[in-house]
Amino acid sequence: MNHLYLSTLAIAFVSSVIPFVAQAADVKNIVIVRGALADGSSWRKATEILERRGFHVTIVQEPITSLADDIAATKRVLDLQDGPALLVGHSYGGMVITEAGHNPNVAGLVYVAAFQPDKGESLLSLASSKPAGGMNIRETTDGKYLYLDPAAFANDFAADLPKDEAAFLARSQVFASKEAFSAKAGDPAWKTKKSWSVVATEDRAINPDLERQMAERAGSEATEIKASHAVFASQPEKVADVIEKAANEAGN
Repeated sequence: MNHLYLSTLAIAFVSSVIPFVAQAADVKNIVIVRGALADGSSWRKATEILERRGFHVTIVQEPITSLADDIAATKRVLDLQDGPALLVGHSYGGMVITEAGHNPNVAGLVYVAAFQPDKGESLLSLASSKPAGGMNIRETTDGKYLYLDPAAFANDFAADLPKDEAAFLARSQVFASKEAFSAKAGDPAWKTKKSWSVVATEDRAINPDLERQMAERAGSEATEIKASHAVFASQPEKVADVIEKAANEAGN
């Protein structure tokens, strides 16, 4: 067996192993796409927990001007990651990660009390298919954006948070365009990538049964947590546990 043959054989072996190694790389980047109404800073507790566990966390502050704009904003953050990333979406953020998840940097998807659409579905069509406890949603004077009545915010969105925290969320909420809520989803990334779901059992913004149904349809591994729609803020440790587990499994 000559040296040239051995060299060729070695190169072929290394070339075949490299893609496998890259595919099985540890997932240490967590990209969180916040939902409508709650500002990204509301993820601070969960972020700090994940960072203590060795993860690098980035939160997308998408404009919620249109679904396309928000997908583009998420892709810009994904492109900045050094290595594979786990994409996490809360509420409306689930609409965003369903399409942004096609980015080659994305190793898996985590839906946290989130909409998990199939192709052609919108946030409004999903929400109306199985109404929740009721949200006192109002329109801005120009009729283009929606927001949650601050007086009803704690009860409808964050009933299990301390009053001062819920009040801050209400004052810092991000208005959502009607266009974003009515936009139809494209081909979902959950059909080709691993996914996980957190079902908030006391959610008044998204019917918990709808969260269960969407997770089952997508084949997502679901974890139920007794919490409001603001589960990521009221139960940050439990949500971080799900994200950490997903990151570990996505890398295998």
